[in-house]
Amino acid sequence: MQTPTQIPPTHAPATVLPADAWLPLDTASASEIPLYDVAAIRHVEATAMASLPAFELMTRAGHTAAAWLAHHAPAGPLLLLAGPGNNGGDALVAATRLHQAGRQVQVWLTAEPDRLPADAGRAWLEARAAGVTLRAVPETACHGTLPAIPGDTRVLVDGLLGIGLNRAADGFMAQWIAHLADSGLPVFALDIPSGLFADTGAGAPAVRACRTLTFIAAKPGLLTLDGRDCAGEVDIAPLGLPYPPTQPACATVNVPASFASALPARRHATNKGTFGSLAVIGGGIGMTGAPLLGARAALHLGAGRVHIGFLAQPAPLLDPVHPELMLHPIAEIALSAMSALVVGPGMGTGTAAREQFAQLLHGSACAAELPALVLDADALNLLASDAALAAMLEGSPLVRVMTPHPLEAARLAGLGVADIQRDRLAAARLLATQWQAVIVLKGSGTVIAAPPDAGGNVALSVNPTGNAGLATAGTGDVLAGMIGALLAQGMPALQAAQTAVWLHGRAADHLVAHGTGPAGLTASELYTPMRSLFNALLRGPRGT
Repeated sequence: MQTPTQIPPTHAPATVLPADAWLPLDTASASEIPLYDVAAIRHVEATAMASLPAFELMTRAGHTAAAWLAHHAPAGPLLLLAGPGNNGGDALVAATRLHQAGRQVQVWLTAEPDRLPADAGRAWLEARAAGVTLRAVPETACHGTLPAIPGDTRVLVDGLLGIGLNRAADGFMAQWIAHLADSGLPVFALDIPSGLFADTGAGAPAVRACRTLTFIAAKPGLLTLDGRDCAGEVDIAPLGLPYPPTQPACATVNVPASFASALPARRHATNKGTFGSLAVIGGGIGMTGAPLLGARAALHLGAGRVHIGFLAQPAPLLDPVHPELMLHPIAEIALSAMSALVVGPGMGTGTAAREQFAQLLHGSACAAELPALVLDADALNLLASDAALAAMLEGSPLVRVMTPHPLEAARLAGLGVADIQRDRLAAARLLATQWQAVIVLKGSGTVIAAPPDAGGNVALSVNPTGNAGLATAGTGDVLAGMIGALLAQGMPALQAAQTAVWLHGRAADHLVAHGTGPAGLTASELYTPMRSLFNALLRGPRGT
């Protein structure tokens, strides 16, 4: 058994790994990690099966799963749940291998053995011949009541449904998914947690696993929407096929390999002007905290000068926590002196906010040096509700990053929230095309989309960091300020967004790992770990 610690970069020639090897999906990987949709995986499978002996791919999957379970699963008896398709066949092969190695296992098949597809049927016969404890529990034998899980079981293995799912699990399969959840036992999933859509991460109902071994390559649904809650820790088993596959990836995982080369250098012969000037615009009456949170984040991420332009009058004179910040009424912000603007935190959507936003768009577009824009919160709501503002932005040469949560994204796209969440990658692609902007579609597994290239292609990445501690007031303001700080320092918009999103989540993960949160984590607690993590990135090969 081999457990490599790093995935080969996508630009390198495909590498053939041992058939029993798996790769941890490393959220801090220095190599790119591609994501493949079901259509691409099916193409890889078909190509492999055309050149391999019959049953070979299932054998590799089962043997790798057995080695993986032996390595990761707690000691004690295992119960493998095998479904009616080839995912069930993988589980049967794994059970046979584990049984031969002396592990106490049994398999429950949720289908009639004689109705299995050819390879899975062969796996059933071989398991029976090897002496594995087998039990067929098809729907016709259960009479509406599933059998109780044996009391000595220590681990459940989910081999019920694979990546071919094309509708929400219901009926008998939904009963099994609930049965696993009710058991309270740790669940290890093969290929994908049953009920989870591999392309989108939608899953209701879906198995919640503590760890998932996904075959051939990672799928986007493991990382976004319900994916992270359902999949747990993810490992990738290439099954001895070239990795990464030669099929085009639909997205990448947002890891340092995606943005490290664009990080701003920190040399001795610099001054505050080297690292740009940022203005955070917002702070209507009763909402002055929002731009303060964003501006303080920008300081901690290295912006040379940070201003705040307040809509509320009179504007605060001083931030006693960070007197380094320069506070002004919005009309006093010198747009021509700004490297970047963050517009929207706490701004409101009233008449004054609309007028000021229009003036900012006009003034920024006319500046000799065009500032980059981060459009957040109420700036997004204003754009969605005011066609004139939207037209001004559409005709503007300004580089922009837009940071909607699902409700804001729905307003911008003219869709419902359910439409956005049903396929978050497609929604981010739509918004990037519609608004010609870098889109940061926030949520579990934030999706980052670049504007279309000359061929109309939209590059997508899915962020693997962060946790439920970020579901609290002010964390979005912090993220907007982080992106603004990196834009002010000269990073390209896509890489600035990728870096900030990764750091934002990683800082939250650091806090939780050290006892702060997720419940009760506050936005301002992100500052210290995100600064440390950013400087650790800068100390890497390109951060000198």
